[in-house]
Amino acid sequence: MAWSRRYDGDEPVRVNKWLAQNSVCSRREAEALIAQGLVAIEGETVEDVGRKILPGQTLVLADQASARLDAQLTVLFHKPVGIVSSQPEHDQIPAVRFLRRPNLWGESAVVPGADSHLAPVGRLDMDSRGLLILSEDGVLAKAVIGPDSELDKEYEVRVEGETTPKALALLRHGLELDGRQLRPAMVEEISPGLLRFVLTEGRNRQIRRMCDLVGLEVIDLFRHRIGPVTLGDLPEGRWRPLSAAERLGLIEASAARG
Repeated sequence: MAWSRRYDGDEPVRVNKWLAQNSVCSRREAEALIAQGLVAIEGETVEDVGRKILPGQTLVLADQASARLDAQLTVLFHKPVGIVSSQPEHDQIPAVRFLRRPNLWGESAVVPGADSHLAPVGRLDMDSRGLLILSEDGVLAKAVIGPDSELDKEYEVRVEGETTPKALALLRHGLELDGRQLRPAMVEEISPGLLRFVLTEGRNRQIRRMCDLVGLEVIDLFRHRIGPVTLGDLPEGRWRPLSAAERLGLIEASAARG
């Protein structure tokens, strides 16, 4: 389906800059789409890469442009404990090794090969499990883990120790890591020893280190949601491609929070 949006800014802005600001594509990708005649404003094909969109005008990307942007492979993987997200050390097993046809859940027009450039979009340490996104899509990666991203991620965390009201309050707001204040987090106790975390940042081993600061030990950490995308019924150790609707949902959710 063609991508369409009305420009609500106060001043004219270059089309390529505006598309990049909306996390639709990079400026260079936007210029390529313009050159191929795949961008229109108010029904008129944009021919000049320097063209500006005016307040109140509506821009439409042709179906072919949307399909081209969606063609960059992104997969969801249900990572087991003991598997590393990115570069392995010594005898560690990386997540990308699982992205083969025998582990595919459902159908995919493309199966990653040795020449794919899939990289983890967000950390999930070796001792944790659950939803991991791997992608070769730079626009999507920026939306999920870029410096300005506030896309939320949800975890279920089993802990040992006393989950006092004070400890929960500190987990929600009041902790520092590496000399920097953490963003406020949503933390609630679902049942004795089982916590639900919703974070909008992803420091290295953040939840484990947060819990350690309040005297709790993490014994299981499971991520089941990133923005609007959930793990669903994807079995452990299996992968599936991210759909076009899910990609757009992640990008739009990130833009809305930014």
